[in-house]
Amino acid sequence: MNEYSRAGLEHVVSAVQPVDSSYEAQARAHLDNLTKPLGSLGRLEDLAVKMFVASGGNPPQSDPARIYTIAGDHGVNEEDVSYFPQEVTRQMVENFLAGGAGINVLARTSGVELMVVDAGCKGGPFPEHPNLIQRRVACGTDNISKGPAMDEGCCLRAMALGIDLADEAHAQGIKVLGTGEMGVSNTTPSTALYCAYFDLDPADITGPGGGIDSEGVLRKTEVVRRALKANADAVRSSDSFAILSALGGYEIAALAGLIIGGAKNKQMICIDGFISTAAYAAAAQICPAVGGYCVLSHASAEPGYAKVIKALGRRPLLHLDMRLGEGSGAALSMFMLRAAANIFNEMATYDAAGVNPGG
Repeated sequence: MNEYSRAGLEHVVSAVQPVDSSYEAQARAHLDNLTKPLGSLGRLEDLAVKMFVASGGNPPQSDPARIYTIAGDHGVNEEDVSYFPQEVTRQMVENFLAGGAGINVLARTSGVELMVVDAGCKGGPFPEHPNLIQRRVACGTDNISKGPAMDEGCCLRAMALGIDLADEAHAQGIKVLGTGEMGVSNTTPSTALYCAYFDLDPADITGPGGGIDSEGVLRKTEVVRRALKANADAVRSSDSFAILSALGGYEIAALAGLIIGGAKNKQMICIDGFISTAAYAAAAQICPAVGGYCVLSHASAEPGYAKVIKALGRRPLLHLDMRLGEGSGAALSMFMLRAAANIFNEMATYDAAGVNPGG
């Protein structure tokens, strides 16, 4: 997105084409003609249909795939809402680059490329690394319990970063994108976004995040309430972008841009857990058509996530009681997309196999 303006964002949003659901019948007919009982591969068939429809009626393509784990720090960390100190964001970025984190293992296992992005970390630049993209917008957000996280210009720059990442991946032939994140305290802005977008009660959505105790959850709930009050004008405005600017984070805004950019390019996007779904919620509020290109990878174990997906009207693919973030669920769901695409493209039809389904 070359222009950091509302008009520039609206231009990108207008380029996202809603999927044409008329292709679904063609996809179902093909799947029903494969050598298996009707519907016997369950949600793999649903995935294959979604991919066929998203591609405009072309055979599903799952590879190559790439996860962007985008990092940013949060001023609300000073409110003692996280088990971890602020420094852990930076330390985990270094761990990603050393190949030692959970997302590294799962990406390698799924055969998926991982890129790490500094969108808003505190501190100086990181040492250069071939899997690191350093396009920092600012050194962390402001404290949302006292005022807006970002001004409009910074939020636009973060979204533009995500859109650019999608465009660069598309130019390199990447067919599937995955969302990942790292940012100490980022479940707090995510919770605030959910409450603002869907009129949810913080007490119903706020959870332990990285591992705070029950007293910490109560404290975090009150911080979310203060954030909604401190940014009441944005929340009441029903302006989805203004809400993201006021309550989000640099990594969340960049992921929202990645989702919109990927949808514009007709790339499939695998959405990770609690924080990535907040970015999806923001993207879908700004550009509802993105839903046709997105898969919610897994049901986060965060207690409030069930209410979130009900508000979104979406059904996560996997239920593994995970709450790591980083893109971990996206790595697993990308393997499922590969399985779905290969079933659609490689499984024999009854005629080709010489099988008579009538007995």
